[in-house]
Amino acid sequence: MTTKIFYLTNELVIGFFILFLIVKIVGRKIIKQITPFTFIASIVLGELLGNALYDYKTGIGYIVYSMCLWGLLLFIVEILSQKSLLFRGFVEGKPAALIRNGVIDREQLKKCRMNINQLQSLLRQSETFSVREVAYCYLEANGSLSILKKPKYQKTTLKDFNLIGKPVYVPVTLIRDGEVLWDELKDIGFDENWLKKQLSTHEISNYKDVFLAEWLEGDGIFVQKIKAGNE
Repeated sequence: MTTKIFYLTNELVIGFFILFLIVKIVGRKIIKQITPFTFIASIVLGELLGNALYDYKTGIGYIVYSMCLWGLLLFIVEILSQKSLLFRGFVEGKPAALIRNGVIDREQLKKCRMNINQLQSLLRQSETFSVREVAYCYLEANGSLSILKKPKYQKTTLKDFNLIGKPVYVPVTLIRDGEVLWDELKDIGFDENWLKKQLSTHEISNYKDVFLAEWLEGDGIFVQKIKAGNE
């Protein structure tokens, strides 16, 4: 028992310092997990240490070797990424423009294996509750969104203009991928006739032609067609 504790203590101490050195040498972005590669690399690095600690048959030499080799490979990848734009693009990937000039790019959504629900969820997590606010939206390599809002939706403070705050409303999605969300429509107190009238102002007669329709109190309805640009 005492021998096992002694070996475990040695392995923990050595593994701790090796892990510290790898992070210092490779860079902080392995912690931030900027790309899918660094995300997986950090998981594997932790697994190498974790599995070795609980396998008493694995000696200290194997722990040192495996972690140092993995750290060396990470360091080589980082050097190559800095020297070669082609290699950098292959390893890190490129941001995908999901929204351009206020219009959702459905083809990019498909390429990124995303749907409109997931896009709206990520926008809300970025404090953007309506697609109409967005001029450009990029999906970064690490899965986060970078958003450039339209000028009128960019942040200002009421204090700057000596204004009194107005009531805040949450936008409601009424149509998504050509399907009407009847429960949402009912919740805001409107019916199908009202919805048809709203769509007729955008020269739309068929729900299937609508990629996204959103209602915001005080700002009206926002509509994007499936085949056409932003209304």
